[in-house]
Amino acid sequence: MSPTSSPVLIMGAGSVGCYLGGCLASAGLEVHFVGRPRVIAALREQGLKLTDLNGREQRIQSVDLHLHEQVPANLSPSVTLLCVKSGATASATAELQAALPAGSLVVSMQNGIGNAERAQASAPDLRCLPGMVPFNIAELSPGHFHRGTAGALMAQDDPLLQPLQAAFSAQGLGFKLLPDLRAIQWGKLLINLNNPVNALSGRPLREQLLQRGYRRCFAALQSEALEVLATAGIEPAQLAALPPRRLPAMLRLPTFIFQRLAKRMLQIDAKARSSMADDLALGRSTEIDALCGEVVRLAASNGRQAPLSARMCELVQNFPQRGRPYGPDELPKVLGI
Repeated sequence: MSPTSSPVLIMGAGSVGCYLGGCLASAGLEVHFVGRPRVIAALREQGLKLTDLNGREQRIQSVDLHLHEQVPANLSPSVTLLCVKSGATASATAELQAALPAGSLVVSMQNGIGNAERAQASAPDLRCLPGMVPFNIAELSPGHFHRGTAGALMAQDDPLLQPLQAAFSAQGLGFKLLPDLRAIQWGKLLINLNNPVNALSGRPLREQLLQRGYRRCFAALQSEALEVLATAGIEPAQLAALPPRRLPAMLRLPTFIFQRLAKRMLQIDAKARSSMADDLALGRSTEIDALCGEVVRLAASNGRQAPLSARMCELVQNFPQRGRPYGPDELPKVLGI
């Protein structure tokens, strides 16, 4: 398979998959999208629109999109980007295993820690590597996907990924290829612990971060996770402006001080929200188990508990019965801080 002539497959055409695939298609690559009927129908009707916090607006007409509800037969992609929700990893990669040539490269661009390993277990004939998406993408309307924050994509290094690196660069996105991603994945998970806080707040990300009560919840979840990581001997990578162990203290500061010190963190446009917020709004299952659940499991494997992460799992799972957001004074109380 030649990486310059073979297509790229997006397995999971949701917010992340549509944005990444749209960028690659805009750079001139042949991109095939596999997604849920709702998303595929919207793309067939509306085409694909990409926007971002810097004012980018890119449209791809539906006639120029390769859209599928299942992995097409006889497709030999140079690379498959796995962008399904974590809970769908096993079923999605089993479908890939049945359809793709042995040895095909699959890169997990999912939240969480162990998706590449789970993918490899479900698709032993494929090569599954970890990747990481640092920025927030929201579906603003059918077929319209908006990147609301910044950051560079990352993946475990492989020669077949170099053409994607060049294509993303042409679209203004960094794509770093690294020998190992474990510390990066834990660093990203620490930041993603705000996802459930944002989802339960019912507010856009920037507005939520400007409320001290919500930041206290985010800080408490991070502090607990950092203690669990220390016990396990894991040092997370720094992905924010501050080292991971200093960030909770800044989050707890009064808002007027936080605003002055967290300018980089607050470089978020008003449209940005977490994907978990979208999932709750649409009544879909969330990735809470791939975030707070990972902290709970790592704690248990080292003879510890992570009660705040466990409680957050309960709050997110029970949110459909509640049906209304938590206020910034209410959420810390129900979380137990």
